Amino acid sequence: MNYLTGFHAIEERIRSGRECGPLLLAKPGPRARELVSLAVSRKIRVDRVGTFEIDRLAPDNRGIALLVEDLTRDNADIGLEEFLEGLGEQADVLALILDEITDPHNYGAILRCCDQFGVDIVISRNRRSAKHAEVISKTSAGAVSWVPQAEVPNLARAAQQLKDAGFWLYGADMGGDPAHEKDLRGRVTLVLGSEGTGISRLLRECCDGMVGIPSEGKIDSLNVSVAAGVLLYEARRQRLLR
Repeated sequence: MNYLTGFHAIEERIRSGRECGPLLLAKPGPRARELVSLAVSRKIRVDRVGTFEIDRLAPDNRGIALLVEDLTRDNADIGLEEFLEGLGEQADVLALILDEITDPHNYGAILRCCDQFGVDIVISRNRRSAKHAEVISKTSAGAVSWVPQAEVPNLARAAQQLKDAGFWLYGADMGGDPAHEKDLRGRVTLVLGSEGTGISRLLRECCDGMVGIPSEGKIDSLNVSVAAGVLLYEARRQRLLR
């Protein structure tokens, strides 16, 4: 059994309407009482339990925990083929490829940015473990319940599928052209690589260009989740100018 313990993660999971529960309550603080009211309004069972019991089931709790059957499978998941087929004639579509982003805190922070800046799909390769899935849900402040995600066996092949569907692919690179000088409207995919090795060679070869973030810092680069926020904001800004 798996439990969500972050207040935001619990709230967004309940609001998403996906199957969950019961909600375990040990310490009825103000925030916990709000979540209980939300659960009751959505007809989710609420169980009062002792501190010992909730600590045993969900050690990282704050007096409340929500049972979720399988954190590694999320209703926000979607097949890439299904996503592309459903686009129809939609002109403005923003996708994000994450190439070996293994830190769950970074992954969660990126998902939070994706929710804020209207990313239509996030594509990654690695299956997330249940342990990492809870960290991702917490760090994303529940955005994991809303942002569509596709996991594929081969990112280079996925990139080609996107290009065949009319997407332009731009890789994030500190030496790339300034993002504000690129046209990031229309069907666009941004590619983010790991902080250690960057974008893999095969995936880089699929990109139509590289985009960077002009900076004046003394260290090498921005954290990948911060870079994601900046680039996604720029893409969103340009789309609002239409």
